[in-house]
Amino acid sequence: MTYVAAADRYGPMPYNRTGRSGLKLPAVSLGLWHNFGDDKPIESQRAILRRAFDRGVTHFDLANNYGPPYGSAEKNFGTIFAQDFRPYRDELILSTKAGYDMWPGPYGEWGSRKYVLASLDQSLKRMGVDYVDIFYSHRFDPETPLEETMGALDTAVRSGRALYAGISSYSPERTVEAYEILKSLGTPLLIHQPSYSMLNRWIEGGLLDTLGDLGVGCIAFSPLAQGMLTDRYLNGVPEGSRASQGKSLSPDLLTDETLRHIRTLNELAKSRGQTLAQLALAWAQRDKRVTSVLIGASSVKQLDDSLDSVKNLEFTAEELDAIDKDAVEAGINLWKRSSDS
Repeated sequence: MTYVAAADRYGPMPYNRTGRSGLKLPAVSLGLWHNFGDDKPIESQRAILRRAFDRGVTHFDLANNYGPPYGSAEKNFGTIFAQDFRPYRDELILSTKAGYDMWPGPYGEWGSRKYVLASLDQSLKRMGVDYVDIFYSHRFDPETPLEETMGALDTAVRSGRALYAGISSYSPERTVEAYEILKSLGTPLLIHQPSYSMLNRWIEGGLLDTLGDLGVGCIAFSPLAQGMLTDRYLNGVPEGSRASQGKSLSPDLLTDETLRHIRTLNELAKSRGQTLAQLALAWAQRDKRVTSVLIGASSVKQLDDSLDSVKNLEFTAEELDAIDKDAVEAGINLWKRSSDS
């Protein structure tokens, strides 16, 4: 059946300006890190993407190696895009990234010009689009001059293969360097994509201030702490969950102390009429320097629960104080090595 987007799709979703740019992003964006590879039925992927757009999610975020296998999330998205979303291309923000391992050999990861631009060309082919709206350096490369990596992003923009340049998991200091290099080339740094959640608050230690000063946007990934800030683990590790499969979440992180904090946060969510996931997503947006939060979804039901977070984004000072007591570091920042470089 031919897909026709919902007529009221631009109703309740807020859209926030990305730093000092002209681009607005939805308060909640959809990431295809998990659940869009060849291990998931294409029809379930299609249902999630359609529902997201029908509810005002205009931004779909990918990377070259999302899957499994690598590249399959972009390929599957490309199939669905061609069938459902091509008429809506100018209403969509599509992003992808290059930086982590993608293919064998010395040119298949990190930040060299050869890898970054070859990766982008491959991504465009898999997705079946002429350009992406945002192209990211997925991680800082300590062995490649930053001028080379940023120069590749500049080329991507100047060639029309991307409209904007972004970085992910860079430290505040490296972010300033990247900003200055891109500025000197005439291509502004649009956005930074760091991990951020109630259990991983590293960006409050300087990065948010840096982004605010520079006028660069911020889109937070893993705002649900790889699923820990949902009702999934309140009573242990269920079969089929990320933790049970070792997918980006080790069961060792679900300590008694961390679960105690999570359960207390769950009670706070109930007092606000929210699920724990909705509380976590709203909380991550309490700082206006955060442009958007990037969610994943394994089902339409899970997607709807997350998107309902926009119905209550306001907090009292008392609520924030109460949350702070249990919004504590839980050792889940898997990307710390990159942001410490």
